[in-house]
Amino acid sequence: MKTRIHLVAGCVAAGVIAIFWLSTAVAELSGSAALIVQVKTLIPWGFLVLVPALAATGGTGFSLAGGRTGGLVSRKKKRMPIIAANGIFVLMPAAFFLAHKARMGEFDAAFVAVQAAELLFGAVNLGLIAMNARDGFTMTAARRRAG
Repeated sequence: MKTRIHLVAGCVAAGVIAIFWLSTAVAELSGSAALIVQVKTLIPWGFLVLVPALAATGGTGFSLAGGRTGGLVSRKKKRMPIIAANGIFVLMPAAFFLAHKARMGEFDAAFVAVQAAELLFGAVNLGLIAMNARDGFTMTAARRRAG
Protein backbone atom coordinates (compact mmCIF):
# COMPACT_ATOMS: atom_id res chain seq x y z
CA MET A 1 0.00 0.00 0.00
CA LYS A 2 2.81 2.40 0.90
CA THR A 3 4.45 1.74 -2.45
CA ARG A 4 1.24 2.58 -4.28
CA ILE A 5 0.74 5.81 -2.27
CA HIS A 6 4.35 6.77 -3.01
CA LEU A 7 3.84 6.13 -6.72
CA VAL A 8 0.54 8.01 -6.98
CA ALA A 9 1.70 10.97 -4.88
CA GLY A 10 4.95 11.17 -6.85
CA CYS A 11 3.08 11.10 -10.16
CA VAL A 12 0.66 13.78 -8.96
CA ALA A 13 3.53 15.99 -7.77
CA ALA A 14 5.53 15.56 -10.97
CA GLY A 15 2.41 16.15 -13.05
CA VAL A 16 1.52 19.35 -11.22
CA ILE A 17 5.07 20.67 -11.57
CA ALA A 18 5.07 19.78 -15.27
CA ILE A 19 1.72 21.55 -15.71
CA PHE A 20 3.11 24.65 -13.96
CA TRP A 21 6.19 24.63 -16.18
CA LEU A 22 4.40 23.95 -19.45
CA SER A 23 1.58 26.41 -18.81
CA THR A 24 4.14 29.09 -17.98
CA ALA A 25 6.13 28.36 -21.13
CA VAL A 26 3.01 28.38 -23.32
CA ALA A 27 1.74 31.60 -21.75
CA GLU A 28 5.09 33.33 -22.17
CA LEU A 29 5.49 32.15 -25.76
CA SER A 30 1.95 33.27 -26.60
CA GLY A 31 2.82 36.82 -25.64
CA SER A 32 -0.68 37.27 -24.26
CA ALA A 33 -0.60 39.38 -21.10
CA ALA A 34 -4.06 38.09 -20.14
CA LEU A 35 -2.91 34.46 -20.39
CA ILE A 36 0.26 35.19 -18.42
CA VAL A 37 -1.80 36.84 -15.68
CA GLN A 38 -4.20 33.90 -15.60
CA VAL A 39 -1.42 31.28 -15.41
CA LYS A 40 0.68 33.19 -12.87
CA THR A 41 -2.42 33.78 -10.70
CA LEU A 42 -3.52 30.13 -10.78
CA ILE A 43 -0.14 28.52 -10.04
CA PRO A 44 -0.08 29.39 -6.30
CA TRP A 45 -3.51 27.74 -5.96
CA GLY A 46 -1.92 24.59 -7.34
CA PHE A 47 0.22 24.44 -4.21
CA LEU A 48 -2.89 23.15 -2.44
CA VAL A 49 -2.42 19.94 -4.45
CA LEU A 50 1.36 20.03 -4.89
CA VAL A 51 2.48 20.46 -1.27
CA PRO A 52 0.48 17.50 0.13
CA ALA A 53 1.57 15.35 -2.84
CA LEU A 54 5.23 16.19 -2.20
CA ALA A 55 4.83 15.58 1.53
CA ALA A 56 3.21 12.19 0.88
CA THR A 57 5.92 11.29 -1.62
CA GLY A 58 8.72 12.24 0.75
CA GLY A 59 7.14 10.63 3.80
CA THR A 60 6.35 7.34 2.10
CA GLY A 61 9.74 7.36 0.39
CA PHE A 62 11.64 7.66 3.67
CA SER A 63 9.38 5.03 5.21
CA LEU A 64 9.92 2.63 2.32
CA ALA A 65 13.68 3.17 2.46
CA GLY A 66 13.73 2.18 6.12
CA GLY A 67 17.28 1.94 7.36
CA ARG A 68 18.70 1.10 3.94
CA THR A 69 21.62 3.16 2.71
CA GLY A 70 23.85 3.11 -0.32
CA GLY A 71 23.06 2.54 -3.96
CA LEU A 72 19.87 3.90 -5.41
CA VAL A 73 18.34 4.71 -2.00
CA SER A 74 21.30 6.94 -1.21
CA ARG A 75 21.06 8.71 -4.56
CA LYS A 76 17.35 9.36 -4.08
CA LYS A 77 17.95 10.65 -0.54
CA LYS A 78 20.68 13.00 -1.80
CA ARG A 79 18.40 14.51 -4.44
CA MET A 80 15.49 15.16 -2.07
CA PRO A 81 17.06 18.07 -0.14
CA ILE A 82 17.91 19.77 -3.44
CA ILE A 83 14.36 19.31 -4.73
CA ALA A 84 12.93 20.60 -1.44
CA ALA A 85 15.31 23.58 -1.23
CA ASN A 86 14.56 24.58 -4.85
CA GLY A 87 10.85 24.40 -4.13
CA ILE A 88 10.83 26.16 -0.76
CA PHE A 89 13.47 28.83 -1.33
CA VAL A 90 13.17 29.52 -5.08
CA LEU A 91 10.05 28.19 -6.77
CA MET A 92 7.35 28.98 -4.21
CA PRO A 93 8.56 32.53 -3.49
CA ALA A 94 8.99 33.08 -7.22
CA ALA A 95 5.43 31.91 -7.89
CA PHE A 96 3.97 34.31 -5.32
CA PHE A 97 6.16 37.17 -6.57
CA LEU A 98 5.20 36.51 -10.20
CA ALA A 99 1.51 36.19 -9.35
CA HIS A 100 1.63 39.57 -7.63
CA LYS A 101 3.57 41.25 -10.44
CA ALA A 102 1.26 39.74 -13.08
CA ARG A 103 -1.89 40.91 -11.25
CA MET A 104 -0.39 44.40 -11.14
CA GLY A 105 0.47 44.22 -14.84
CA GLU A 106 4.15 44.75 -14.03
CA PHE A 107 5.99 42.73 -16.65
CA ASP A 108 9.28 44.51 -16.01
CA ALA A 109 12.91 43.32 -15.84
CA ALA A 110 12.37 41.87 -12.35
CA PHE A 111 9.40 39.83 -13.62
CA VAL A 112 11.43 38.54 -16.57
CA ALA A 113 14.45 37.65 -14.40
CA VAL A 114 12.37 35.82 -11.79
CA GLN A 115 10.38 34.10 -14.54
CA ALA A 116 13.61 32.86 -16.14
CA ALA A 117 14.88 31.60 -12.77
CA GLU A 118 11.55 29.89 -12.10
CA LEU A 119 11.67 28.08 -15.45
CA LEU A 120 15.29 27.03 -14.90
CA PHE A 121 14.81 25.78 -11.32
CA GLY A 122 11.52 24.14 -12.29
CA ALA A 123 13.26 22.24 -15.08
CA VAL A 124 16.01 21.19 -12.65
CA ASN A 125 13.41 19.91 -10.18
CA LEU A 126 11.55 18.02 -12.90
CA GLY A 127 14.82 16.41 -13.94
CA LEU A 128 15.71 15.43 -10.37
CA ILE A 129 12.21 14.06 -9.79
CA ALA A 130 12.47 12.07 -13.04
CA MET A 131 15.80 10.59 -11.87
CA ASN A 132 14.22 9.64 -8.54
CA ALA A 133 11.29 8.02 -10.36
CA ARG A 134 13.67 6.08 -12.62
CA ASP A 135 15.63 4.84 -9.61
CA GLY A 136 12.41 3.97 -7.78
CA PHE A 137 11.17 1.90 -10.72
CA THR A 138 14.57 0.16 -10.86
CA MET A 139 14.39 -0.65 -7.14
CA THR A 140 10.82 -1.94 -7.41
CA ALA A 141 11.71 -4.13 -10.41
CA ALA A 142 14.72 -5.55 -8.55
CA ARG A 143 12.52 -6.39 -5.52
CA ARG A 144 10.00 -8.13 -7.76
CA ARG A 145 12.72 -10.22 -9.39
CA ALA A 146 14.18 -11.14 -6.00
CA GLY A 147 10.91 -11.98 -4.32
